[in-house]
Amino acid sequence: MSWINRRVRGFRLVDLVALGLLAGLILGVYLAKTIAGGERAKIAVVERQIVAEKARIRLLKAEVSHLEQPARIERLSETYLGMAPVSFKREAGPDALSQLAIHPLVPPAAPVEATPDPMVQATPEPPAPLATTTVLAEAGR
Repeated sequence: MSWINRRVRGFRLVDLVALGLLAGLILGVYLAKTIAGGERAKIAVVERQIVAEKARIRLLKAEVSHLEQPARIERLSETYLGMAPVSFKREAGPDALSQLAIHPLVPPAAPVEATPDPMVQATPEPPAPLATTTVLAEAGR
């Protein structure tokens, strides 16, 4: 009698081994599908984050294009810096550049001093000692 035809409690041994393999395959497929479902959920979260970041990038690009409008920059420079477009009398051609270098129309302005950074100038002061002694409460009272 071979192991293929051998019977255990009324079942052939081959049938029991095949049933065990089938149960193992079913369990393996179930676990693989469950793990894949979790990965799909993680991928969906990342894709939603990508869509949100792309929308934020579009919004920031729109804001940058608004802030870089020449008319807005001109208006701000006139309002806050007192700047104005150069008049046609102040324009110089290529021939006049050498004369302007020798004898400028307006003397150069004094250089503007940079505002010092308060964080660089501040010297760290040691903390003042406590005026009174601190009493720690005991845990048992």
